[in-house]
Amino acid sequence: MPWYAYLLAPAAFLFHGITAARNFLFDRGLLKSQKSPIPTLVVGNLSVGGTGKTPWVEFLVRQLRDEVKLATLSRGYGRKTTGFRQVLPNSAAAEVGDEPLQLYTNFKGAVPVFVGEDRVGATQKIQQLLPDLQLLVLDDAFQHRKLNPNFRIVLTPYSSPFSNDYLLPMGRLRESRAGAKRADIVVVTKCPSELSLEEKNRLKQSISPYLNAGALLLYSSTSYGEPYQVAGPAQTDFTSVIALAGLADNGPFFTYCQQQFTVVKSFSFSDHYAYNSEDAGRILEVLGQEKGQHAVLLTTEKDAVKLKSLAATEMWSKIPIFALPIQVALDPSQEAQLLQRLRKNLLHP
Repeated sequence: MPWYAYLLAPAAFLFHGITAARNFLFDRGLLKSQKSPIPTLVVGNLSVGGTGKTPWVEFLVRQLRDEVKLATLSRGYGRKTTGFRQVLPNSAAAEVGDEPLQLYTNFKGAVPVFVGEDRVGATQKIQQLLPDLQLLVLDDAFQHRKLNPNFRIVLTPYSSPFSNDYLLPMGRLRESRAGAKRADIVVVTKCPSELSLEEKNRLKQSISPYLNAGALLLYSSTSYGEPYQVAGPAQTDFTSVIALAGLADNGPFFTYCQQQFTVVKSFSFSDHYAYNSEDAGRILEVLGQEKGQHAVLLTTEKDAVKLKSLAATEMWSKIPIFALPIQVALDPSQEAQLLQRLRKNLLHP
């Protein structure tokens, strides 16, 4: 943490007072939490962005969809609309958000995807639309205390676990470390693929004091699938890439690209960035310089759903766009523990 962060300590202390008072009122029942008419599984975090929630929601849906009829619900960050909506075949990221559209696209519409700021109201509307639904997976609703979910999974990144972080604006925490006691499972995400027992014990010693006695602590890493083309002039192979990402944390994506491909240029954007023709012009300029080198634009699936919608425009239509899947990797024994806990508490309570 930089030295100047300590200058923000008074503001962080004030923020702590506000969030602690709110949690106290909910914990004592003075502010009401409501149960959903559908069993709910919340995937969230204590910090702002960059913990890998969307890959984890995808992972959970893939693991559970053959056992129960499920759907997903998120706020739909980055969209230009408000209110409750279902993601449909003709939906655009501006209408429903990039992450919900990514989920809908990756599951080819087989899993219903909804967005809505009011999680309680949204669950009621979903139950009316899909009365036989057995499970609702909520993306980023851990601080939405008006909803009392059946099960909570909290994610925290290996590079900056919540146990070493501080409240906004001094750090990146949205509530104090004590909030982790509401979690049923805590996952340290984006770990090195080979995490030593010594490192696991170090993380456990750091995080465990903030967990409830029955919480399960897991460690996951990130894996990448094979790039596939989503738009632009057909190209069967490539020798170099232009890497583009607009995530909360672009670092791991760019690092992987540098390790696996010849990267001629990287474009880094903010989370939920809305791409435009000027961006296409900058990319086309680089492609022109790489003429004859079979270069393509390589991006994340989250960014790809937005770029695909622009592919019909004159400038973007000239760019071969490939998506690189980002997936969760979990040790088989820990995956078994996770599924056992979910089945016991959600599927067969």
